[in-house]
Amino acid sequence: MIGSIVGDIVGSIYEFDNIKTKDFPLFQPQMSYTDDSILTLATAEWLLQGGGNVADYYLKYADENPFPMGSYGSMFVQWVHLARRGIVRPYNSCGNGSAMRVGPVGWAFSTKADTLENARKSAECTHNHPEGIKGAEATALCIFMARTGVAKESIREIISNEFGYDLAMTVDEIRPRYSWQGLDGMGNGGICQDSVPQAIICAIDAIDFEDAIRNAISIGGDSDTIGCITGSIAEALYGVPRCIYDKAMTYLPEHFGRLIQDFENRYGNKLAD
Repeated sequence: MIGSIVGDIVGSIYEFDNIKTKDFPLFQPQMSYTDDSILTLATAEWLLQGGGNVADYYLKYADENPFPMGSYGSMFVQWVHLARRGIVRPYNSCGNGSAMRVGPVGWAFSTKADTLENARKSAECTHNHPEGIKGAEATALCIFMARTGVAKESIREIISNEFGYDLAMTVDEIRPRYSWQGLDGMGNGGICQDSVPQAIICAIDAIDFEDAIRNAISIGGDSDTIGCITGSIAEALYGVPRCIYDKAMTYLPEHFGRLIQDFENRYGNKLAD
């Protein structure tokens, strides 16, 4: 799960100030965790507590962490206001928030079917648009397959076939053409269909975990979220170097660190040799 957090932290200062290079300091003092990490941790606590209504955890974490760096999305903020009044109503979103918070699901289950079912549950309380659900399912399945030893090219083929994502481009081909407006300005980099495929490519085409994070930041767009999604997959593919793991933890409050450790003690993680 720490891979999600690392990608979010590293991308936090580039969300609204994109760069188009892999040559940057991996950690900088002004970086921070954002709503991506907060809601990923909410998903982790939901799983640790044995399920139940995941919406309760998203509301709890939003209430306890009301002003993260970069803020929450406007539609999610409206959802929180209603949920406080007991009105829990999904808003048909295909935003990439469903994919950025799903990382823990990829670690928590022993079958593909259970992974997909719980990815869907984590998404649909807010992001019940088919593309929002698909983004969460594809991300969780990538993690599940990577941690169970499926080869990278097989993951690429399976995700392409099952979800219809075009994963044929390389990071170097994506970088000059991608922005907050998607590829060639023809979409929206804040939605699943215009950011999840790119994040998956950034993970699969890397040589190690750090390279995957650098890929994700270098393409631009919604940098913290693309970093978060990429990092969640890259951890399962390559493992997180201990020095990166330890540095990321210094950006988190103590109670977040304890939750990560509790989650990893139950469901595992992957550290690089």
